[in-house]
Amino acid sequence: MRTLSNRAARLGSPDPSAPVLTLHPDGQPASDRQPASTLARELRPLLPPEAFRTSPHRLGLVAINAAILLLGWTMAAQLNHWPRPWLVAWLPLALVMGNSVFVLGLAAHDLMHGTLPRQRPLRRLVGLLAFSMLWVTPTLWQAAHNREHHGHTNGLADPDRSYGANQPNSWGKRLFRRITPSIEVHPLILVLGMTSAWPSHHFGTTCSLLLYNNAETVFTQAAFRVSEAERRAIALELGAVMAIHALVISWIGLPPLQLLLGYFLPLWIGYAMTMAYVYTNHTLCPLTEDTDPLATSLSLKVPAWVDLLHCNFSHHSEHHVFPGLNSSYYPHVRELLMRHHPERYHLLGAGQAWRPRPHRPRAGEV
Repeated sequence: MRTLSNRAARLGSPDPSAPVLTLHPDGQPASDRQPASTLARELRPLLPPEAFRTSPHRLGLVAINAAILLLGWTMAAQLNHWPRPWLVAWLPLALVMGNSVFVLGLAAHDLMHGTLPRQRPLRRLVGLLAFSMLWVTPTLWQAAHNREHHGHTNGLADPDRSYGANQPNSWGKRLFRRITPSIEVHPLILVLGMTSAWPSHHFGTTCSLLLYNNAETVFTQAAFRVSEAERRAIALELGAVMAIHALVISWIGLPPLQLLLGYFLPLWIGYAMTMAYVYTNHTLCPLTEDTDPLATSLSLKVPAWVDLLHCNFSHHSEHHVFPGLNSSYYPHVRELLMRHHPERYHLLGAGQAWRPRPHRPRAGEV
Protein backbone atom coordinates (compact mmCIF):
# COMPACT_ATOMS: atom_id res chain seq x y z
CA MET A 1 0.00 0.00 0.00
CA ARG A 2 1.59 3.25 -1.05
CA THR A 3 2.20 6.04 1.40
CA LEU A 4 -0.36 8.83 1.65
CA SER A 5 0.72 12.35 0.81
CA ASN A 6 0.80 14.80 3.70
CA ARG A 7 -2.13 16.66 2.16
CA ALA A 8 -4.27 13.55 1.93
CA ALA A 9 -3.27 12.33 5.37
CA ARG A 10 -4.50 15.57 6.96
CA LEU A 11 -7.99 14.90 5.63
CA GLY A 12 -8.43 12.01 8.03
CA SER A 13 -10.57 8.92 7.56
CA PRO A 14 -13.81 9.03 5.56
CA ASP A 15 -16.85 10.45 7.30
CA PRO A 16 -18.44 7.65 9.37
CA SER A 17 -21.85 8.98 8.37
CA ALA A 18 -21.19 8.42 4.67
CA PRO A 19 -24.12 6.47 3.15
CA VAL A 20 -22.23 3.50 1.77
CA LEU A 21 -22.04 -0.26 1.92
CA THR A 22 -18.77 -2.15 1.99
CA LEU A 23 -18.72 -4.97 -0.52
CA HIS A 24 -15.94 -6.73 1.40
CA PRO A 25 -16.92 -6.55 5.11
CA ASP A 26 -13.47 -7.75 6.16
CA GLY A 27 -11.65 -5.77 3.50
CA GLN A 28 -9.92 -7.26 0.49
CA PRO A 29 -6.36 -8.42 1.29
CA ALA A 30 -3.83 -6.04 -0.18
CA SER A 31 -1.89 -9.00 -1.59
CA ASP A 32 -4.86 -9.87 -3.82
CA ARG A 33 -5.01 -6.44 -5.42
CA GLN A 34 -3.55 -5.46 -8.76
CA PRO A 35 -3.01 -1.95 -10.14
CA ALA A 36 -4.85 -1.01 -13.31
CA SER A 37 -1.63 -1.18 -15.31
CA THR A 38 -1.13 -4.85 -14.34
CA LEU A 39 -4.70 -5.78 -15.25
CA ALA A 40 -4.40 -3.88 -18.52
CA ARG A 41 -1.20 -5.71 -19.48
CA GLU A 42 -2.87 -9.02 -18.68
CA LEU A 43 -6.08 -8.41 -20.63
CA ARG A 44 -4.97 -6.25 -23.54
CA PRO A 45 -3.66 -9.17 -25.67
CA LEU A 46 -7.09 -10.80 -25.33
CA LEU A 47 -8.90 -7.86 -26.95
CA PRO A 48 -9.02 -7.06 -30.68
CA PRO A 49 -6.74 -4.21 -31.88
CA GLU A 50 -9.73 -2.16 -33.08
CA ALA A 51 -10.89 -1.80 -29.46
CA PHE A 52 -8.02 0.64 -28.90
CA ARG A 53 -8.47 2.71 -32.04
CA THR A 54 -10.01 6.17 -32.03
CA SER A 55 -13.75 6.46 -32.73
CA PRO A 56 -14.53 9.50 -34.91
CA HIS A 57 -18.13 8.24 -35.22
CA ARG A 58 -18.67 9.55 -31.67
CA LEU A 59 -18.90 12.98 -33.28
CA GLY A 60 -22.15 11.75 -34.81
CA LEU A 61 -23.45 10.96 -31.33
CA VAL A 62 -22.65 14.51 -30.27
CA ALA A 63 -24.39 15.94 -33.33
CA ILE A 64 -27.55 13.84 -32.86
CA ASN A 65 -28.02 14.76 -29.21
CA ALA A 66 -27.16 18.40 -29.80
CA ALA A 67 -29.85 18.44 -32.52
CA ILE A 68 -32.36 16.92 -30.06
CA LEU A 69 -31.65 19.72 -27.59
CA LEU A 70 -31.88 22.43 -30.24
CA LEU A 71 -35.23 21.06 -31.42
CA GLY A 72 -36.46 20.83 -27.84
CA TRP A 73 -35.45 24.38 -27.00
CA THR A 74 -37.16 25.62 -30.17
CA MET A 75 -40.38 23.90 -29.10
CA ALA A 76 -39.98 25.17 -25.53
CA ALA A 77 -39.96 28.75 -26.82
CA GLN A 78 -43.63 28.20 -27.76
CA LEU A 79 -44.80 26.57 -24.54
CA ASN A 80 -46.68 29.69 -23.41
CA HIS A 81 -48.92 29.24 -26.44
CA TRP A 82 -49.72 25.60 -25.74
CA PRO A 83 -53.11 24.79 -24.21
CA ARG A 84 -52.49 23.92 -20.56
CA PRO A 85 -53.71 20.29 -20.92
CA TRP A 86 -51.12 19.77 -23.66
CA LEU A 87 -48.25 20.55 -21.30
CA VAL A 88 -48.38 16.97 -20.02
CA ALA A 89 -47.11 15.95 -23.45
CA TRP A 90 -43.98 18.02 -22.78
CA LEU A 91 -42.83 15.75 -19.96
CA PRO A 92 -41.65 12.83 -22.16
CA LEU A 93 -39.96 15.38 -24.44
CA ALA A 94 -38.15 16.82 -21.42
CA LEU A 95 -37.08 13.29 -20.50
CA VAL A 96 -35.60 12.79 -23.98
CA MET A 97 -33.81 16.14 -23.71
CA GLY A 98 -32.47 15.25 -20.27
CA ASN A 99 -31.13 11.99 -21.66
CA SER A 100 -29.39 13.98 -24.40
CA VAL A 101 -27.75 16.21 -21.76
CA PHE A 102 -26.42 13.06 -20.10
CA VAL A 103 -25.36 11.32 -23.32
CA LEU A 104 -23.52 14.44 -24.48
CA GLY A 105 -21.57 14.28 -21.22
CA LEU A 106 -20.82 10.59 -21.82
CA ALA A 107 -19.60 11.33 -25.33
CA ALA A 108 -17.40 14.16 -24.06
CA HIS A 109 -16.09 11.87 -21.32
CA ASP A 110 -15.02 9.30 -23.91
CA LEU A 111 -13.60 11.91 -26.27
CA MET A 112 -11.50 13.46 -23.51
CA HIS A 113 -10.09 10.02 -22.75
CA GLY A 114 -8.79 9.82 -26.30
CA THR A 115 -11.47 8.16 -28.42
CA LEU A 116 -11.39 11.13 -30.81
CA PRO A 117 -8.45 11.47 -33.22
CA ARG A 118 -5.79 13.38 -31.37
CA GLN A 119 -6.27 16.83 -32.87
CA ARG A 120 -6.19 18.74 -29.58
CA PRO A 121 -8.12 21.86 -30.74
CA LEU A 122 -10.95 19.71 -32.15
CA ARG A 123 -11.12 17.64 -28.98
CA ARG A 124 -11.24 20.77 -26.80
CA LEU A 125 -13.95 22.38 -28.94
CA VAL A 126 -16.15 19.28 -29.02
CA GLY A 127 -15.54 18.73 -25.29
CA LEU A 128 -16.54 22.31 -24.52
CA LEU A 129 -19.80 22.05 -26.47
CA ALA A 130 -20.71 18.56 -25.25
CA PHE A 131 -19.86 19.27 -21.60
CA SER A 132 -21.44 22.73 -21.52
CA MET A 133 -24.89 21.65 -20.29
CA LEU A 134 -23.18 19.88 -17.37
CA TRP A 135 -21.31 23.08 -16.46
CA VAL A 136 -17.96 21.35 -16.98
CA THR A 137 -15.02 22.64 -19.02
CA PRO A 138 -12.60 20.36 -20.89
CA THR A 139 -9.51 21.61 -19.02
CA LEU A 140 -11.24 21.16 -15.66
CA TRP A 141 -12.32 17.65 -16.68
CA GLN A 142 -8.83 16.75 -17.87
CA ALA A 143 -7.38 17.77 -14.51
CA ALA A 144 -10.12 16.62 -12.10
CA HIS A 145 -11.23 13.43 -13.83
CA ASN A 146 -8.49 12.10 -16.09
CA ARG A 147 -5.58 13.07 -13.85
CA GLU A 148 -6.81 13.23 -10.25
CA HIS A 149 -9.76 10.82 -10.18
CA HIS A 150 -8.14 8.13 -12.32
CA GLY A 151 -4.80 8.63 -10.58
CA HIS A 152 -6.21 8.33 -7.03
CA THR A 153 -9.46 6.41 -7.54
CA ASN A 154 -11.41 6.15 -4.28
CA GLY A 155 -8.38 7.25 -2.26
CA LEU A 156 -8.09 10.24 0.03
CA ALA A 157 -6.68 12.37 -2.79
CA ASP A 158 -9.62 11.58 -5.12
CA PRO A 159 -11.74 14.73 -5.62
CA ASP A 160 -14.79 12.51 -6.24
CA ARG A 161 -14.65 10.56 -2.96
CA SER A 162 -16.76 11.10 0.17
CA TYR A 163 -15.83 13.73 2.75
CA GLY A 164 -13.38 12.78 5.51
CA ALA A 165 -14.43 12.62 9.15
CA ASN A 166 -11.74 15.14 10.16
CA GLN A 167 -12.54 17.63 7.42
CA PRO A 168 -14.14 20.93 8.51
CA ASN A 169 -17.92 20.98 8.55
CA SER A 170 -18.03 23.19 5.45
CA TRP A 171 -21.04 24.03 3.32
CA GLY A 172 -19.93 21.38 0.85
CA LYS A 173 -19.76 18.67 3.49
CA ARG A 174 -23.10 19.65 5.05
CA LEU A 175 -24.80 19.66 1.65
CA PHE A 176 -23.24 16.31 0.73
CA ARG A 177 -24.55 14.65 3.90
CA ARG A 178 -28.05 16.05 3.44
CA ILE A 179 -28.62 14.95 -0.15
CA THR A 180 -26.55 11.77 -0.60
CA PRO A 181 -28.78 8.68 -0.84
CA SER A 182 -29.54 6.84 2.41
CA ILE A 183 -32.61 5.75 4.34
CA GLU A 184 -32.21 8.84 6.53
CA VAL A 185 -32.70 11.20 3.56
CA HIS A 186 -36.32 12.11 2.84
CA PRO A 187 -37.40 10.99 -0.65
CA LEU A 188 -38.24 14.56 -1.68
CA ILE A 189 -34.81 15.77 -0.54
CA LEU A 190 -33.24 12.87 -2.40
CA VAL A 191 -35.02 13.91 -5.61
CA LEU A 192 -33.83 17.49 -5.17
CA GLY A 193 -30.38 16.21 -4.33
CA MET A 194 -30.20 14.11 -7.47
CA THR A 195 -30.86 17.21 -9.56
CA SER A 196 -28.37 19.43 -7.72
CA ALA A 197 -25.47 17.19 -6.60
CA TRP A 198 -23.66 17.32 -9.94
CA PRO A 199 -23.62 21.12 -10.42
CA SER A 200 -22.90 21.78 -6.73
CA HIS A 201 -19.88 19.44 -6.80
CA HIS A 202 -18.42 21.08 -9.88
CA PHE A 203 -19.22 24.54 -8.50
CA GLY A 204 -17.13 23.73 -5.42
CA THR A 205 -14.27 22.30 -7.49
CA THR A 206 -14.27 25.28 -9.86
CA CYS A 207 -14.28 27.78 -6.99
CA SER A 208 -11.45 25.88 -5.31
CA LEU A 209 -9.27 26.14 -8.41
CA LEU A 210 -10.15 29.63 -9.64
CA LEU A 211 -10.23 31.40 -6.25
CA TYR A 212 -7.49 29.53 -4.35
CA ASN A 213 -5.67 26.83 -6.33
CA ASN A 214 -3.67 25.85 -3.24
CA ALA A 215 -4.82 22.24 -2.61
CA GLU A 216 -5.99 23.37 0.83
CA THR A 217 -9.59 24.53 0.36
CA VAL A 218 -11.93 23.11 2.98
CA PHE A 219 -15.24 22.89 1.09
CA THR A 220 -14.30 20.15 -1.39
CA GLN A 221 -13.66 16.46 -0.74
CA ALA A 222 -10.02 16.59 -1.86
CA ALA A 223 -8.65 19.85 -3.20
CA PHE A 224 -5.88 19.79 -5.80
CA ARG A 225 -3.84 22.25 -7.83
CA VAL A 226 -3.57 23.00 -11.52
CA SER A 227 -0.95 24.95 -13.43
CA GLU A 228 -1.50 28.63 -14.06
CA ALA A 229 -2.01 27.89 -17.76
CA GLU A 230 -4.73 25.38 -16.88
CA ARG A 231 -6.29 27.84 -14.45
CA ARG A 232 -6.53 30.52 -17.14
CA ALA A 233 -7.97 27.99 -19.59
CA ILE A 234 -10.62 26.91 -17.07
CA ALA A 235 -11.64 30.54 -16.52
CA LEU A 236 -11.90 31.23 -20.25
CA GLU A 237 -13.80 28.02 -20.94
CA LEU A 238 -16.17 28.71 -18.04
CA GLY A 239 -16.93 32.09 -19.61
CA ALA A 240 -17.76 30.30 -22.87
CA VAL A 241 -20.04 27.82 -21.02
CA MET A 242 -21.87 30.71 -19.33
CA ALA A 243 -22.32 32.36 -22.72
CA ILE A 244 -23.78 29.12 -24.15
CA HIS A 245 -26.30 28.93 -21.30
CA ALA A 246 -27.19 32.59 -21.79
CA LEU A 247 -27.82 31.92 -25.48
CA VAL A 248 -30.06 28.94 -24.62
CA ILE A 249 -32.08 31.02 -22.15
CA SER A 250 -32.46 33.85 -24.65
CA TRP A 251 -33.54 31.31 -27.28
CA ILE A 252 -36.21 29.83 -25.00
CA GLY A 253 -37.28 33.15 -23.51
CA LEU A 254 -37.72 34.38 -19.95
CA PRO A 255 -41.39 33.56 -19.27
CA PRO A 256 -41.30 31.35 -16.15
CA LEU A 257 -43.19 28.43 -17.70
CA GLN A 258 -40.88 28.23 -20.69
CA LEU A 259 -37.78 28.63 -18.54
CA LEU A 260 -38.87 26.00 -16.02
CA LEU A 261 -40.00 23.33 -18.48
CA GLY A 262 -37.66 24.08 -21.37
CA TYR A 263 -34.40 24.92 -19.60
CA PHE A 264 -34.33 23.76 -15.98
CA LEU A 265 -36.34 20.53 -16.23
CA PRO A 266 -34.20 18.86 -18.96
CA LEU A 267 -31.02 19.88 -17.12
CA TRP A 268 -32.33 18.50 -13.82
CA ILE A 269 -33.22 15.21 -15.51
CA GLY A 270 -29.76 15.02 -17.10
CA TYR A 271 -28.05 15.72 -13.75
CA ALA A 272 -30.21 13.09 -12.02
CA MET A 273 -29.29 10.48 -14.65
CA THR A 274 -25.63 11.32 -14.16
CA MET A 275 -25.82 10.95 -10.38
CA ALA A 276 -27.77 7.68 -10.68
CA TYR A 277 -24.55 6.20 -12.06
CA VAL A 278 -22.05 8.27 -10.08
CA TYR A 279 -23.49 7.22 -6.71
CA THR A 280 -22.83 3.56 -7.58
CA ASN A 281 -19.47 3.80 -9.38
CA HIS A 282 -17.27 3.91 -6.29
CA THR A 283 -19.17 4.75 -3.10
CA LEU A 284 -20.09 1.13 -2.38
CA CYS A 285 -16.38 0.19 -2.32
CA PRO A 286 -13.97 0.76 0.57
CA LEU A 287 -11.61 3.72 0.39
CA THR A 288 -8.06 2.59 -0.23
CA GLU A 289 -4.77 3.95 -1.46
CA ASP A 290 -4.28 0.93 -3.72
CA THR A 291 -4.92 1.48 -7.40
CA ASP A 292 -6.76 -1.77 -8.08
CA PRO A 293 -9.86 -0.80 -10.14
CA LEU A 294 -11.59 -4.02 -9.06
CA ALA A 295 -11.28 -2.96 -5.42
CA THR A 296 -12.22 0.69 -5.93
CA SER A 297 -14.96 0.44 -8.59
CA LEU A 298 -17.99 -1.64 -9.41
CA SER A 299 -20.09 -2.23 -12.48
CA LEU A 300 -23.85 -2.40 -12.89
CA LYS A 301 -26.06 -4.93 -14.62
CA VAL A 302 -28.68 -3.00 -16.59
CA PRO A 303 -30.96 -3.88 -19.53
CA ALA A 304 -29.22 -4.06 -22.90
CA TRP A 305 -31.18 -1.10 -24.25
CA VAL A 306 -29.90 1.08 -21.39
CA ASP A 307 -26.32 0.11 -22.19
CA LEU A 308 -26.96 0.90 -25.85
CA LEU A 309 -28.45 4.28 -24.96
CA HIS A 310 -25.74 5.16 -22.43
CA CYS A 311 -22.61 3.94 -24.21
CA ASN A 312 -22.02 1.04 -21.79
CA PHE A 313 -21.38 3.45 -18.92
CA SER A 314 -22.59 0.75 -16.52
CA HIS A 315 -19.25 -1.00 -17.21
CA HIS A 316 -17.31 1.18 -14.79
CA SER A 317 -14.65 -1.19 -13.47
CA GLU A 318 -13.92 -1.98 -17.10
CA HIS A 319 -13.49 1.71 -17.81
CA HIS A 320 -10.96 2.08 -15.00
CA VAL A 321 -8.92 -0.80 -16.39
CA PHE A 322 -8.93 0.70 -19.91
CA PRO A 323 -9.89 4.42 -19.69
CA GLY A 324 -9.27 5.07 -23.38
CA LEU A 325 -10.97 1.96 -24.72
CA ASN A 326 -13.78 2.23 -27.25
CA SER A 327 -16.77 1.76 -24.93
CA SER A 328 -18.41 -0.62 -27.44
CA TYR A 329 -15.85 -3.19 -26.29
CA TYR A 330 -16.48 -2.91 -22.55
CA PRO A 331 -18.77 -5.98 -22.61
CA HIS A 332 -15.76 -7.94 -23.90
CA VAL A 333 -13.70 -6.68 -20.95
CA ARG A 334 -16.53 -7.70 -18.61
CA GLU A 335 -16.43 -11.23 -19.97
CA LEU A 336 -12.66 -11.37 -19.44
CA LEU A 337 -12.89 -10.06 -15.88
CA MET A 338 -15.62 -12.53 -15.01
CA ARG A 339 -13.53 -15.33 -16.46
CA HIS A 340 -10.13 -14.39 -15.00
CA HIS A 341 -11.05 -12.54 -11.78
CA PRO A 342 -14.53 -13.69 -10.75
CA GLU A 343 -13.75 -13.43 -7.02
CA ARG A 344 -12.67 -9.79 -7.27
CA TYR A 345 -14.94 -8.36 -9.95
CA HIS A 346 -18.05 -6.60 -8.54
CA LEU A 347 -21.20 -6.68 -10.68
CA LEU A 348 -24.46 -5.57 -9.08
CA GLY A 349 -27.96 -5.18 -10.46
CA ALA A 350 -29.12 -1.57 -10.49
CA GLY A 351 -31.84 -2.35 -7.95
CA GLN A 352 -29.35 -4.01 -5.62
CA ALA A 353 -26.91 -1.12 -5.89
CA TRP A 354 -29.67 1.38 -5.17
CA ARG A 355 -31.24 -0.47 -2.25
CA PRO A 356 -31.76 2.11 0.57
CA ARG A 357 -29.06 1.83 3.22
CA PRO A 358 -28.31 3.63 6.47
CA HIS A 359 -25.42 5.99 7.07
CA ARG A 360 -22.57 3.85 8.34
CA PRO A 361 -18.77 3.63 8.22
CA ARG A 362 -16.87 1.60 5.68
CA ALA A 363 -14.59 -1.28 6.47
CA GLY A 364 -11.18 -1.21 4.88
CA GLU A 365 -10.79 2.55 5.32
CA VAL A 366 -7.28 3.93 5.08
